Amino acid sequence: MTAPRYDVIAIGNAIVDVMAPCTEDQLVALGLNRGGMTLVDEDGAKRLYDAMGPAKEISGGSAANTLAGMAALGARCAFIGQVADDQLGEVFTHDIRAGGIAFDTPARDGQPATARCLIFVSPDGERTMNTFLGASQFLPPAALDDAMIADAGILYLEGYLWDPEEPRRAMRRAIEVARKAGRKVAFTASESFVIDRHGDDFRALINEGQIDILFVNEHELATLTGEKDFEAGVASLKDKLPVLVATRSAAGAIAIAHGTRAEVAAEPIDKVVDTTGAGDLFAAGFLTGYARGESLERCLRMGAICAAEIISHYGARPEADLKSLVAAKLG
Repeated sequence: MTAPRYDVIAIGNAIVDVMAPCTEDQLVALGLNRGGMTLVDEDGAKRLYDAMGPAKEISGGSAANTLAGMAALGARCAFIGQVADDQLGEVFTHDIRAGGIAFDTPARDGQPATARCLIFVSPDGERTMNTFLGASQFLPPAALDDAMIADAGILYLEGYLWDPEEPRRAMRRAIEVARKAGRKVAFTASESFVIDRHGDDFRALINEGQIDILFVNEHELATLTGEKDFEAGVASLKDKLPVLVATRSAAGAIAIAHGTRAEVAAEPIDKVVDTTGAGDLFAAGFLTGYARGESLERCLRMGAICAAEIISHYGARPEADLKSLVAAKLG
């Protein structure tokens, strides 16, 4: 097998995050699901935007955030996702390419508009996300570059994008292309509500051996397995996957690869400012280490370091030099 051109190629939502601080009273008044992610239509997105205070726009999307962290660590990355031919689409395209990530998916003409996520950040740093998926829901299988997918060591799929029919078909085809090329497939469950809707699909992919690396947090693990106890959930999955990675917020994370288990504590941080993207950047650190053949524990440490950096400021894209940060902490 030839060496891949890219370490990772990801398929995910192409979203621009619109973020603003809020009070607890504001969350209640707007009827928002504190700490969760809720899908909204375009009218709902406009209503929430009007209710926001001064906001900051930052390109986002779960898988795209992960690639931004990986590229900052020196990994070679490519992204497949759908934007519209509008201003936010231009913002997203500029930002991802400026990060050194290959992105060639043509913009889509007409409506709906480019996706955006309206994020209300509570005083404790918790983020309440309200997502208008817009054009990102209309990524067709025809938009895939099979040669690019086959030329990446790892195909990374975002669970959020499994919900709409077109991108779900695109991701199934991408799995086939990656498998045929002998590449690895990584999957992030994204959110419990996605598992509620598509858990049977995800469990079938796992049981059929289509996923090599699975990322879940403790809540997603419980939803996927039906086990409320964390260790019971881990036990029910660990023999079905080559690599299982489960995060537990402040309690750290574990990974089990081919029967070997490693655990790390969360990296210490002075103040949690905004938890948006913590899981995305954890995956960035872990996957970068994995692509380089690092030990399981070192992969987890890289993930924890990247997650700690992202929650120290607003937004889900790194602001510090991640490569220097990891080198300073791990050598």
